[in-house]
Amino acid sequence: MVKIPRISLTLLLAFTGALASHSAAADPVSSDSIIPFPVHQKRLPNGLQVVVVPMQSNGLAAHWIVVRTGSRDEYEPGRTGFAHFFEHMMFYGTKKYPRSTYEELVTRMGADSNAFTSNDITVYFLNVATEDLDQVMAIESDRFKNLSYSQQGFQTEAGAVYGEYRKSRTSPFFALYEAMSTTAFQRHTYGHTVIGFEKDIKAMPTMFDYSRTFFARYYRPDNAILVVAGDIAADRVFAQAEKHYGDWKPGYVPPKVEPEPEQTAERRVDVAYPGRSLPMIWAGYKCGRFDPGDRIYAASFVLAELAFGETSDIYRRLVLEEQVLQSIDADPADSRDPGLWLVRAVVKDSAKIDSVMAEIDRTVVRYRDMPPEAERVAAVKSHMRYSFVMRLDSPPHVAGRIARLVGTAGSVEAIEQMYRTLDAVTPADIQAAAKKYLVAERRTVAILRGKE
Repeated sequence: MVKIPRISLTLLLAFTGALASHSAAADPVSSDSIIPFPVHQKRLPNGLQVVVVPMQSNGLAAHWIVVRTGSRDEYEPGRTGFAHFFEHMMFYGTKKYPRSTYEELVTRMGADSNAFTSNDITVYFLNVATEDLDQVMAIESDRFKNLSYSQQGFQTEAGAVYGEYRKSRTSPFFALYEAMSTTAFQRHTYGHTVIGFEKDIKAMPTMFDYSRTFFARYYRPDNAILVVAGDIAADRVFAQAEKHYGDWKPGYVPPKVEPEPEQTAERRVDVAYPGRSLPMIWAGYKCGRFDPGDRIYAASFVLAELAFGETSDIYRRLVLEEQVLQSIDADPADSRDPGLWLVRAVVKDSAKIDSVMAEIDRTVVRYRDMPPEAERVAAVKSHMRYSFVMRLDSPPHVAGRIARLVGTAGSVEAIEQMYRTLDAVTPADIQAAAKKYLVAERRTVAILRGKE
């Protein structure tokens, strides 16, 4: 499953204050934490981070493992698409648990099993009954340590991935995403989509030997994080993790990702979509990487809601009152390397594209010229916290949000720091974020027009 939209932190940040760092014997989180569950963590001798969140859940548990490798790590020319490819290959099984046996065990447990890939991470998860957690760790750890697939199986799955790419191309959102990526990033690996360049995917069946080296470099415990949430005891989960994952050999080799050169002029790309689609505008401003201690970076998430969220002036006028737009929003980058602060709009009439762009520019100028009202800033930050807490209603939701955030940040401590920084954001910080990030010379505008 390719994750086309970025994993937005706008709502996720609300819960990060709850993620206090604990050892197996640590006390629960303090009463002023946003998330009402204790969070424990431990690093195994081989480098694997284990995060455990006990919570009442009627005998249910969620087992999520994050490999901190995504399409970003595909730095070698002609070798894009392998992070997503291994999301497929990991279900081929091992000599101990072949594919058919793995599938039979998962079915027998009644588990919800799946995976997804993004720019920065690949995530595998099973949501199960607590009583099956030891069995889950046995089969999951085995495939991470001993994945086995034949050349024929590799080639078959490579063909399936190319089919997935062609299917994705029928989506106007994917077409726009692909055009934005390749135009905005001309050297950094964010320049190709998660699924990869088409020419590389077509050539993938010939790269069986290379696939082995990719797996050996990146699928290592010192590049992975295990998150378990549910009706569990932290000490027992840590013991199970030691038992099943403790002999996974370290040896992660970091990728040689080239930084993107400074952009000094606006770039534009028109996407002619062959099917029927409303026109779409994406304006991507170059911005910073995930930086939990930077108040200006944290302020950019509040800025997104104030300027382009559902309570913003532009949303009220163009979506609700004048009905020029079907939707508009903003998605700040939450990536491991500097990414895009993205404004997205779906326009109902192609004749209004230029006027919508002018409205976006006016909104940007407004927030660059003056700080927002303190009351609105406080209301948005409060809403972000409340919205997230209301979603923490099951082990998969809790484990999933921790896994995504820790996968990007690399540590629970960084996420906790991000919340503290967000809580300290002022109206002046939000104006500073608009001045720093929303710069026309550092943006890429992609416009899609379909058959009307």
